[in-house]
Amino acid sequence: MIKGTFKGYLDEQMKNPDFKKAWHGLDSEFELLESMIKVREKSGITQAQLAKKIGTKQSVISRLERGGFSKATVETLNKIANALDAKLVIKIQKKAKAA
Repeated sequence: MIKGTFKGYLDEQMKNPDFKKAWHGLDSEFELLESMIKVREKSGITQAQLAKKIGTKQSVISRLERGGFSKATVETLNKIANALDAKLVIKIQKKAKAA
């Protein structure tokens, strides 16, 4: 049986420098995932409707929304943004220095 909370577990894992580096390496993917879901939901569009708009299956949208961005192309992400009447913004920024 697992005791405690996810936050407690995460706090403990963050003490490991390798884990912390890997976790923060996913920040941009988490941000993209969160923004895609928020825009889709705010637009009142279901996964199935979005899939139809971009010519794919609902399962593809579901997989993307569960964090399957590693194999998504910029073209696919741009199609999604356009279907949601949004724009895809990709930028490169300096990383924040670890404290």
